Amino acid sequence: MRIDLHAHSNASDGTDSPAELVRNAVAAGLDVVALTDHDTTAGWREAVDALHGTTLTLVPGAELSCRVEGISMHLLAYLFDPQEPAFARERELVRTDRVRRARAIVERCRELGAPIEWAQVERIAGRGAVGRPHIASALVEAGVVESVDAAFTKEWLANGGRADVPKRETDPAEAIALVRAAGGVSVFAHPGASKRGRTVSEAAIADLAAAGLAGLEIDHIDHDEDTRVRLRGLAAELGLLVTGSSDYHGTRKTVRLGANTTDPAVYEALVDRATGAKPVTG
Repeated sequence: MRIDLHAHSNASDGTDSPAELVRNAVAAGLDVVALTDHDTTAGWREAVDALHGTTLTLVPGAELSCRVEGISMHLLAYLFDPQEPAFARERELVRTDRVRRARAIVERCRELGAPIEWAQVERIAGRGAVGRPHIASALVEAGVVESVDAAFTKEWLANGGRADVPKRETDPAEAIALVRAAGGVSVFAHPGASKRGRTVSEAAIADLAAAGLAGLEIDHIDHDEDTRVRLRGLAAELGLLVTGSSDYHGTRKTVRLGANTTDPAVYEALVDRATGAKPVTG
């Protein structure tokens, strides 16, 4: 059983539509895929509709923007009730602030000599929740950088980079409480991804475990083997589940669906803890 619990559609910063994501997951030989767009559930309905005639199981979820110890981090939320008012309001506030931030980043890029426009970024984002990857694609179109990855350096869009602008980010303990109140379960996404910038301390992860965090996403393209071994030891010490996934973004990144996967027993444990929503099978 092949289970990938972290994938994005063009409802946020992926390039596949939710329906295309489902079709590509089937083609990749997956049995289960989670749709975890940034701070939005906008792609859920289309993805569920695309399941018809397949044997694929969809795990509805989202990837939440958080900050602790002054460090940006992402929290994967699975199987929550999308209508729960407090959690829905927080996601809306984060999405609204994404637009403010993106406009400010575009202006900074222009001040730094990059010939990009807000209308260009809006076109690239389409219906998705606008974010830095869309601005990175605009920089590629303008010939400023060679690739999306090349835009995420201190020269341009990386955290603390010349064009970076702070955004609204939820305290992760608060986010975990919101997810739990909505019947969902939470997993810390790529906690050891040091190439993205500073990583959260083990002490802070222990605090999040005490607050109700269910697991750590350890098998991830941004974790080398030493990091995976260290995080597995931490997960065992804290009683956290260990997940694996691709963090697929379509053509915006090179990683493919199913590049890393989650053990079926861990998947079942996550599902058993959730009360807000259930996985959907075609």
